[in-house]
Amino acid sequence: MFVHVALDGVADGPLGVGLDVVAAARRITLASRAGPPSDPRALTQRVVSMDGAKVVSGAGRPIPVDGALRLRALVRGDVLLVPGLSAVTEDAVRALLVRPDVAQLAAAIARAREKGVTIAGSCSATFVLAASGVLAGHEATTTWWLAPVFRRTFPDVELTSDRMVVERDGVFSAGSAFAHADLVLAVLGKVAGPTLAHLVAKYLVLDERPSQAKYMIASHLRTDDPSVRAVERFVAQNLARRISLDELARVARTSPRTLARRLREALGATPTELVHRMRVARARHLLETTRCSVEEVAAQVGYVEPAAFRRIYRRYVGETPTASRGP
Repeated sequence: MFVHVALDGVADGPLGVGLDVVAAARRITLASRAGPPSDPRALTQRVVSMDGAKVVSGAGRPIPVDGALRLRALVRGDVLLVPGLSAVTEDAVRALLVRPDVAQLAAAIARAREKGVTIAGSCSATFVLAASGVLAGHEATTTWWLAPVFRRTFPDVELTSDRMVVERDGVFSAGSAFAHADLVLAVLGKVAGPTLAHLVAKYLVLDERPSQAKYMIASHLRTDDPSVRAVERFVAQNLARRISLDELARVARTSPRTLARRLREALGATPTELVHRMRVARARHLLETTRCSVEEVAAQVGYVEPAAFRRIYRRYVGETPTASRGP
């Protein structure tokens, strides 16, 4: 059974797409069999709130539910899905985490995981998963522009904010808003098999998107740390040439070790990763807005070897430079 948990502020689209993905999976499964499934719970779904009352979505619309979340009704193999909660700023996330219903849900998530229930959340709901403790010590992802907030709030979680979906030990996390579609497909692939998940993706015209990187906007990832801001400015002004760690440390007026620590805390990146990110961001802009060849773009952002540029670009963006350019 898939149980979608709706709280006040739930994002309308992700909740709906989650329901559609599971419903499509059930239709495909039933159409391929002569009789009903052997497990009557398989691919059934419910929408619940914490108290059984309807909730108000992030768009201000009433969302009816099928009842309250009941832990005793969940069994090993069930899936607890939490769509994003329309918290798109740090202040909104802080307010979200002190809500009584969110605290209640976080506690329920921890207990459900102990029972062997698969847990999944996207967008700001990943903060709720982290608050429950089920992500502690594990790799996870979140809404890309809230990644710095996530790192400060949950330093015990290994955040990889460029990933669209991450699964560790029966807990799935996903990126922003409609990454919820990718999330539910990933969960479906794990609990019902990759063949069914692939068929659902084909019927619903959902492309595989392993990375959020191509959607990131660099200005949203900036930090308030003056040393890190100084380093970012220096890198932006010197993208076309070799940049050493010692240079960056001098710009930040600190030691290389301290700079590495500050970058990790602020951006979740090493100095080398920061340089690559900024070079790739500039390269993507040039690819989308100019007619420069891939080789010319590579040279403008500091890569002598076009092959190395292509490899690094694909690692950070999730597609080739040619694909970013489009038709």
